Amino acid sequence: MHIAILMTNTDESAFAARHPRDGEKFTALIQEARPGWTTEVHGVKDGAFPESLAGLGGVVITGSPASARSDAAWVQELLQVIRDAVAEGLPLFGACFGHQAIARALGGAVGENDGPFVLGLVDVLLAEAAPWMTPAPARVRIAAAHGEQVTKLPDGAVVNAEGPGCAIGGFHIGDRVFTTEYHPEMTHGFVAALIDALDGKMDPAVIARARASLDRPADRALFAEWIARFFEHAR
Repeated sequence: MHIAILMTNTDESAFAARHPRDGEKFTALIQEARPGWTTEVHGVKDGAFPESLAGLGGVVITGSPASARSDAAWVQELLQVIRDAVAEGLPLFGACFGHQAIARALGGAVGENDGPFVLGLVDVLLAEAAPWMTPAPARVRIAAAHGEQVTKLPDGAVVNAEGPGCAIGGFHIGDRVFTTEYHPEMTHGFVAALIDALDGKMDPAVIARARASLDRPADRALFAEWIARFFEHAR
């Protein structure tokens, strides 16, 4: 299967330059579950959108420090691409910013966290798991890095996960849309490096909690399998 990855991450810092970009991260995640699958990466945050969605097995929209509430031209174009993909029945997966952008594009709403910035590894409770979310344990551990979240679901959306201070930790719409507020693409080492990079730039309590969360690994392989099964189920 061939998947398009729409890269929205606007971080061009020295820290970002030392690590794989999000297109590489999601390609690695997908290929951990399905080694034969291929991807194409489009830097939509720079205005580089796919010329066509035809022939794709699905689309992944990455996370970003940019706000899904932005009126920036590239964000507005992305919202239209999301609407077009849904209208065409193309399977669409979004993580963090991607999750929020999908919600906004389809009539939901995005706002600031009720509490502090969420950073590190968190335990997320499964709500109404979609058919492809198997096995479906009561909770999964996953990387988090978000100051905004979905505050209102699009019509027809079903919440499939709840995280700390985040009632809409993920949702699905039928079998063509699947989202998460979290970051399944982030490795344990990258999360640790991100926490170090943000030390001194955030509330010390947020950093302390994030560091303490590294005592156990994320369920990366499980989420990779869910993403692969989502695209397979949709086809």
